[in-house]
This record gives sequence, C-alpha cells and structure tokens, in this order.
Amino acid sequence: QVQLVESGGGLVQPGGSLRLSCVASGRILSTYDMAWYRQAPGKQRELVARIDSGGTATYADFVEGRFTISRDIAKNTVYLQMNSLKPEDTAAFYCNANIYTPDSSYPRNYWGQGTQVTVSS
Repeated sequence: QVQLVESGGGLVQPGGSLRLSCVASGRILSTYDMAWYRQAPGKQRELVARIDSGGTATYADFVEGRFTISRDIAKNTVYLQMNSLKPEDTAAFYCNANIYTPDSSYPRNYWGQGTQVTVSS
C-alpha cells in the first residue's frame, strides 16, 4: 500500500511564504511524475505544478513565477515552495504521484489527503 502524506500548510499573511512537503511511503519501486494540485471551496481541483523524474518542472499560468516545485528522488519527496502568496491562493493543496509498485505491471496514480493553505490578513 502506498501513502502520500502532505505537510507544511497553514495560515499566512498576503505576501508571505510557505513550503509544502509530500512524502510517499510504502512498497515503492520507483516514482515517476509528482505534482501539486489545489482546490478552493466551490471550485474544481486544478494543477499547480508538476515535476517529472528527470527534474523538469511545469507550472500553471497563475503561478507567475511565485512557486517552485522540487523533489528528492531518494526520499520519494516532493516540495512546493510558495512565495508572494495571495488571498486567492487559499485552497486545499494535494500531492499526486505516479508510482510503480511490486504488485503492478504499470505505474499507478495516487493522491494525498491534502493540506490547507489559507492566505489572509
């Protein structure tokens, strides 16, 4: 069984920073793409950033250079450094990963439970 556990969310003032972490644990052979999504109340879940196994990162347009995704392959961990946070960034942030396990012939997609980010003065 694979688990993704996020941490690092919280309350921050506009213009502040947060660093989210997501650790994948369990019987993992290898981890492919890892990503962060967010979902604000009443809105659909949307992609924030994705990083592939080679370290190439892509971002949603709304990020506008404020966020940086990174990963530690050896630790099966992905990070999201968020700077210059805005009230409209308030959302639950979810970790997502494609992971290859011993009991599957193809990578499966997994989600974390989410961590709340609230940007407010």
